[in-house]
Amino acid sequence: MQQGLVQVYTGEGKGKTTAAVGLAMRALGQGLRVLLVRMLKPLDPPSGEVLMLEQLEGVEILTAGVGVVHGRPDTQQVTESVQAVFAEARERILSGDIDLTIFDEANSALHREALQLAQLLELIEQRPPHVELVFTGRRAPQQLCEVADLVTVMQAEKHPLQKGVVARRGIEY
Repeated sequence: MQQGLVQVYTGEGKGKTTAAVGLAMRALGQGLRVLLVRMLKPLDPPSGEVLMLEQLEGVEILTAGVGVVHGRPDTQQVTESVQAVFAEARERILSGDIDLTIFDEANSALHREALQLAQLLELIEQRPPHVELVFTGRRAPQQLCEVADLVTVMQAEKHPLQKGVVARRGIEY
């Protein structure tokens, strides 16, 4: 790619990670190198997208490993895991070996203050020109949306959780 852009997928609706993974599949199909950085999501149970992406060439997956989906882990532990995975991802991006990086749940990590907006803005400025960056998660800060080239807001009209249907293997994870 000659020019990498910044994309934000946010909002209360379902589909932010799914859209980002779809973009990753498209990029991989065109021979681009992809880095998926997972924040705030547990290692177990493994999500279907990770199980599939792990089988493909051209993709690297970094997971913070401390999930917040089914519990309330220690805030310090969450912050340390997010900071460690961000530092590793930053190093990979600045190497120039990556074309597309998806920071899954980065917006939520910002909201929880496990990640600082200044860190993302600095990375946006310092990245090699060809690197596309994608940030997913609810509550994207206005300043990130302002510097982004594309912002998509997922809006929930109706969700199975409203009927008590819990996350289903193969559909929600």
